[in-house]
Parts: sequence; structure tokens; C-alpha cells
Amino acid sequence: MAKLFLLRHLKSRWNEENRFSGWTDVPISEDGRKDAAKRAKKIFETRIDEIFTSSLFRNIDTAVRVLKVGKQKYPIFISRDGGKNQRWGDYFKGPKNYTPVYTTWRLNERHYGSLEGLNKKEMIAKYGEEKVHLWRRSYKVSPPGGGESMKTVSRRMIPFYKKYIEKDLKKGKNILIIGSHNPLRVLVKYLERISDKDIVNVEIDYGSLLEYDINKSGLPKKKFFDKI
Repeated sequence: MAKLFLLRHLKSRWNEENRFSGWTDVPISEDGRKDAAKRAKKIFETRIDEIFTSSLFRNIDTAVRVLKVGKQKYPIFISRDGGKNQRWGDYFKGPKNYTPVYTTWRLNERHYGSLEGLNKKEMIAKYGEEKVHLWRRSYKVSPPGGGESMKTVSRRMIPFYKKYIEKDLKKGKNILIIGSHNPLRVLVKYLERISDKDIVNVEIDYGSLLEYDINKSGLPKKKFFDKI
């Protein structure tokens, strides 16, 4: 039975400043860096065969930091966005002391449209708590200015998960996904068959870790949800 770990990236500077990050690249905060050791210790109790993450720096930086602290094989970053969709192993003939880290924009955080970079508390004061909560947590409601709903994120993310990640899980590979909040909520919704209505109540804090056992048919069994 394979293991699937979901890790929300470590706290970023804009998380500390309570801003909508979306697709904006922001660095991990000092407090976030300190949490890398705790996360690595738990994750690497298990052999990790592959890591998948988004193309956003805060997710890639989290991958590097947990791998470094965990003293695992060094990461080799391979884009899964284009070309002939080859796996690194299809053509890499060098040393084997590396961990493949596959990156893709399809695992990016939702785009927050005109809210990107703005302070969440200030937007609540301007538009009201209920409306801002719907923009942030509902499944079908999109943020203003061309932002993405969770449903939109699901359309780009779940096909990628089925094509690459689920396929390898069925082969018995242990996989770590490092992502932002809403893509991970989309995946939890898919894995746990959560309704469109109930997903609004699902929260995954910075640095939180979920573990699932995945059988040969790709069906999940939730093991734990560990918060920093």
C-alpha cells in the first residue's frame, strides 16, 4: 500500500502580512523556515519516491528546506509542463542519489484576481466577511477581477493528479505533494468525496501535513492530519 502525503507550504511573508498571495511569488518567512525541521522529521519516517509541487517559489522553497533538513537525496527539479511529457528517468543516466521533484503550474494556488496582494482584513471591512469568505472558501464562487474558483482549480488539477500522481501511487510509490491551500483543499475534496457545500469548512493551515494510505485501485484511507 502506497503513502500519499499532502503538505501545505511553510508560512510565507505575505501569510504573515495577511495578504492574498495567489500566483504572486513570495518567499518563506523566518518563522516558516524554523518549521521545516518538524515537518521533515515526520515526512521522512517514510521513504519518499517522488515529490510533486507547483511552480510557485514558496512551494519549491518548502521542498528544498524539508529535503535538506531531512537529509534525503538531493532534489532534481523537473517541469511537467510541456515537451514530450517524459519522466526524468526516461533519459537521465547519471547518479541515483537524487529525489525527483516534479513541478507544474496546475498545482498553483488559485489566482485571486483583483484581490492579489491586498490585505484580507481590509477587504472584509470593504466587502463584508460573508462575501470575502465565499471568495476564499466556497467551491463555485470566483474572486473579483478574473479570479479562479475552486471548481476552476479542480479542472486543471484533478486531471493532472489522475494522469501522473494517482498512476504512480497505484504502482506502490510513496509520494509527497507540496502545495498551496486551495489546490490541497481541492485534492482533499476529491480523495474524501466531500460535497461542494461542505468543502467551505475545510481548512489546512501553513505547514500542516495529511497522510493517506492508497491501495492498488487508488482508493484512499486517511491516516492523520497534523498541524504545526
